[in-house]
Amino acid sequence: MDPGAVAIEALGGEGVERHRGALIALLTDAVDSGASVGFLPPLAEAEADAYWKTVAAAVREGTCVLLVARVAEGADAGEGDVVGTAQLLLATRPNARHRAEVAKVIVHTKARRRGLGRALMLAVEDRARRLGRTTLVLDTRRGDPSELLYTSVGYRLAGAIPAYAESADGTLDPSAFYYRLLTEGGQR
Repeated sequence: MDPGAVAIEALGGEGVERHRGALIALLTDAVDSGASVGFLPPLAEAEADAYWKTVAAAVREGTCVLLVARVAEGADAGEGDVVGTAQLLLATRPNARHRAEVAKVIVHTKARRRGLGRALMLAVEDRARRLGRTTLVLDTRRGDPSELLYTSVGYRLAGAIPAYAESADGTLDPSAFYYRLLTEGGQR
C-alpha cells in the first residue's frame, strides 16, 4: 500500500462513532506493539471503546480534530480500513488559542514504513494553519522511532523529562517534548 492509496480526512463526532470498531482495532494494535500512546497492554476493548467515546465528544465540542488515514477507494485490499490517526487538541484558554497539541499519531503495524505518519503530520499542520494555530507541541517516549519522524518534519526538541511514562514492563521511561512554530518567530 502506497501513501497515494490512502485518503486522509477529518471525522466528525458521528464519523468517530461509525468507525469506532476500526479505531478500537487501531489503538489496540498500537498498544500491543509497544507504542507509548497512554495505555498499557493488554488493552481491554471496553477501555479502548471508552476512550474513543471521549474523542467523539471532544470532536463534537470543537476541542479536538481527529484525522484518519483510510485505504482509498479503488485500492487493491482493505478498502475503507482505518490505518492511521492523528489528533489536534485545541487549546481553549484566551491566552492559548494560537496553540494545539498533536496527539495519538498512530499507524497500524501493517501500514508502517510507507510514509503515512509523515502524511498525517503534514495534514495536521495544514489543519492547524487553517484554524489559526501557529504553535504545535507534542510528546513521545524518548528513543522511539517517532522522534525521527517528528524531527524530519521540522519539530524541535524542547527537552526531556525522566521517568515520565510507564512502559508495559513497568519501566519508567523519559518523554521527549517537541514543538513546531508554523510562522516565523511565532507571530501570527
